[in-house]
Amino acid sequence: MADLADRHALYEASVQDTETELEFVSETFTELTGRPLKKLREDFCGTANTACAWVRTGADHQAIAVDLDGEVLDWGRRHHVAGLSAAQKARIEVIQGDVLSVETASVDALLAMNFSYYLFTTRSSLKGYFKRARAALVDDGVLFLDAFGGYDAHRELEERTEYDDFTYVWDQASFDPINHNMTCLIHFEFPDGSKMERAFEYHWRLWTLPEIRELLLEAGFSEATVYWEGTDAKTGEGDGIYTPSESGDADAGWICYLVARG
Repeated sequence: MADLADRHALYEASVQDTETELEFVSETFTELTGRPLKKLREDFCGTANTACAWVRTGADHQAIAVDLDGEVLDWGRRHHVAGLSAAQKARIEVIQGDVLSVETASVDALLAMNFSYYLFTTRSSLKGYFKRARAALVDDGVLFLDAFGGYDAHRELEERTEYDDFTYVWDQASFDPINHNMTCLIHFEFPDGSKMERAFEYHWRLWTLPEIRELLLEAGFSEATVYWEGTDAKTGEGDGIYTPSESGDADAGWICYLVARG
């Protein structure tokens, strides 16, 4: 089964939830600006799944998708862009380029999700990216990021999530407490016992929320707000509702959004 599986399809099925993500982005954008979100840019877009989902959900929705990896972009063109209508294709631009240097039209919102910006492992490089992101936004534009942490984030561990036809394995293979550099891997396991090892590999710095917020402000954003997930009173688990917060729980693992206004 591993030999027949497609790593990009498995990634999208286990990691991405474009509907929920875009709902948060569009609703938050409107709350902050008083107008509907129309044009977004998806940085580190991978298969451009989110960008394609955005243009499908509204006749006036436009998207730009940027990634450095030509192989993954080609996969996205075949599996996502090709399935769009002619009108939808006219409203999306897929670009192979470096987010630190690419020039695009100004957008209402810019997304850097799935912790992709963690690949910048120095303050200067991450601040440089945030400056470029701010420059790509219109005057009242908004940058959306996600982040993860918690005391388990500092551990070397494996977490398994069962799906119908495969198991998703998140592997924090190494972590250095001095510089917060970490190597994270994604593996997939199948019911027949076969495995797809190291389907994806990331070399990141585990940034803290104070560091990210400080760098956003240093890069010129007027404010940088953490949107923290609420807790379901019955289950004690996250309720999927993210609100502006200045304090959070000391959980073993958490995921939040950061929203920065130009």
